[in-house]
Amino acid sequence: MLKRNAVAVLLLAGLPLAVHAADSYTIDPQHTYTHFSVSHLGFSTMQGRFDKSSGKVTLDRSAKNGSVNLEIESTSISTGFAKRDDHLRSPDFFNTAEFPKISYKSNTIKFNGDTPSSVEGSLTMIGVTKPVTLTIDAFKCGTNPMNKKELCGAAASAQIKRSDFGMKYGLPGVGDDIKLVFEVEAYKD
Repeated sequence: MLKRNAVAVLLLAGLPLAVHAADSYTIDPQHTYTHFSVSHLGFSTMQGRFDKSSGKVTLDRSAKNGSVNLEIESTSISTGFAKRDDHLRSPDFFNTAEFPKISYKSNTIKFNGDTPSSVEGSLTMIGVTKPVTLTIDAFKCGTNPMNKKELCGAAASAQIKRSDFGMKYGLPGVGDDIKLVFEVEAYKD
């Protein structure tokens, strides 16, 4: 009897851990993009994006934390002008032959009440890793009405200096300040 009670206590003690476990999500590459904008000679703002990405997100709403692991294929850069895209893939900018991936990794998601508000992590680009905090501008979880799967979506943004990552070509004409916007959709595993 004592042995059976000990087993029951151990099983019950493990229940709260299961309730507080983090949910894991896989990034949907068809609905996830990293956008960027940069001043072009002070006359206009050039926009672009990366079309291919993958990764995982964990979210523990009870503990109010989580993690992000996002990989972006640097070769998938698109600005709407093929000649410029080829130049951006060159060693002058992203050097995609040597550095085919850009990554963002975080083990800290901050919450404002019950809603994620920022992500503290590291951005690795062109072989250089720097701390970057993303501000979560929009966040929503629910059931996708088309396929009935549980889905979370977020828009997060940050401001970086490209020179911090060694990307100095064209300065100061082509701006140093880059606005990044991460549009992410991820399905619950």
